[in-house]
Amino acid sequence: MPANFGQWLINVFTSLQLVELPLAKWIESLVDWMGLNLIALFDFINLLVGTTFTYIESFILWLPAILIMAVFTYLAWRLNGRGLALFTVAGFFFVGSLGLWEETMITLALILTATLISVFVGVTLGILAAKNDSVAGVFRPVLDLMQTMPSFVYLIPALIFFGMGSVPAVISTVVFSMPPAVRMTSLGIRQVPADIIEAAKAFGSSPRQLLVDVEFPLALPTIMAGINQTIMMALAMVVIAAMIGAGGLGSVVLRGIMRVRVGTGFEGGISIVILAIVLDRISQSLGKSKKDFN
Repeated sequence: MPANFGQWLINVFTSLQLVELPLAKWIESLVDWMGLNLIALFDFINLLVGTTFTYIESFILWLPAILIMAVFTYLAWRLNGRGLALFTVAGFFFVGSLGLWEETMITLALILTATLISVFVGVTLGILAAKNDSVAGVFRPVLDLMQTMPSFVYLIPALIFFGMGSVPAVISTVVFSMPPAVRMTSLGIRQVPADIIEAAKAFGSSPRQLLVDVEFPLALPTIMAGINQTIMMALAMVVIAAMIGAGGLGSVVLRGIMRVRVGTGFEGGISIVILAIVLDRISQSLGKSKKDFN
């Protein structure tokens, strides 16, 4: 029996190898259909994302460098202490001395745009997932796919639907970095103690008041942890997004790779690290700190 069963397994696996699913053709057909029938939607997204990024980028580049440094240093000092404030000053001066200030600000604009979109959409979807188990069950495999899919794959449909430039870079970054915002928002709201919710209901709170005045404030530290992860994942896409024309520090690293210039690549890389540390520590502290700015 074992020998016959083993041969049967071999026959089954052999027959399965003969079955070839045309998955690539199915996906390409779907993409072609979307390109033909959803062109108005993609044009609207292109306009919305492009306009948002352009305004943020123009505003950041218009601001004096010393003012940006002062704002980040103040936030670092108030939220994290003297150590991060000194690091912020030294790090930004170092980036400026490398001649990469403008590239750093373009990268910051890309991160801010992608984070704003990710947080707006992610928190909204997270609230829906927290309030409805069926929605959460549908979101879970989709979020798993978004987080585990190699980030390079997102560049292909972004290029097809939006061409080269900052818009596909922002959109691919949003797709890659949004899942933590959804997951942590849902988790934070679901972890609000049931007795607090019952007490709020007993005092006559409406569903909107319950969400805005009770659940959301109590879940805010968890939500901020998700936003911190979103920012870090967006930074991880900087170099990859440069391959489709995003610009910024990613283009500096990419230029170093293509020309085999270790120094150029290292300058861009260390600038990304400095920006990542500053944004990471500030966003972490926002979730933990209960200080006000009065």
